[in-house]
Amino acid sequence: MRRLASMKPGTPGSLFTSDLSVNEFLLVREAGFRPLGLVVGSSIYHVGFQSRQWSRNQELEKLTQAMYHARELAMARMEAEAEALGADGVVGVRLEIEFKEFGNDLAEFIAVGTAVHADEAHAAAPDGFSWRNAQGLPFTSDLSGQDFWTLVQAGYAPLGLVMGSCVYHIAHQRFFQSLSNIGANVEIPQYTEALYDARELAMSRMQAEAEALSAEGIVGVQLLSLPHRWGGHTTEFFAIGTAVRPVRPDHTIAKPVLVLPLSDS
Repeated sequence: MRRLASMKPGTPGSLFTSDLSVNEFLLVREAGFRPLGLVVGSSIYHVGFQSRQWSRNQELEKLTQAMYHARELAMARMEAEAEALGADGVVGVRLEIEFKEFGNDLAEFIAVGTAVHADEAHAAAPDGFSWRNAQGLPFTSDLSGQDFWTLVQAGYAPLGLVMGSCVYHIAHQRFFQSLSNIGANVEIPQYTEALYDARELAMSRMQAEAEALSAEGIVGVQLLSLPHRWGGHTTEFFAIGTAVRPVRPDHTIAKPVLVLPLSDS
């Protein structure tokens, strides 16, 4: 709290910290936002155990809940630091997981980003517009500085980093079924169904978070398969993206301009 208090704008000797690259920093400033400081949230979490059936596709709800809750704790603590700085949002958010050597079931969930504050007279926003989301919290976004600048220039505002998780056990093939597939081109329906079902659960949960923020859509979606330490037949499907809304109803998107380099390569 002392570190954050010393970084508040107007405090004598205050300075900002940021993990943005030089180009990203300049584009965020060009977009009308001033970096306030690097904000971090952390949670060291014990991920429990859940039994699974060898030959059955099934979601492991206990593990899904653990992975989701641990990320939420880290995100909430990062947002609390941004709130203490008086930020309007956090850009360039990274969510990382590090399994620790002092326990096979212990992992640190880390959320890191740069808190920013919008200029008083923002060219892209109408008078009285708030960059905070519908819950009154600073927005969060995992977009790069370049993508964030492009989004704002196009007349859109980020609402929040939305995510969905599903830890899924993929059934093993029975011995004779596996034997019959040797040397043949054949689809394995139970594998297809398992991966399809797990991805759909992760995607639907991410979309539900965006709907709760009254978003128009989600940009920069990533759909990741993270095995962690559960073995080949258990994996986490993780969907993440930035929920967005238009700044004004009559916004227009500038047409792209073709640029031709004149240098001799």
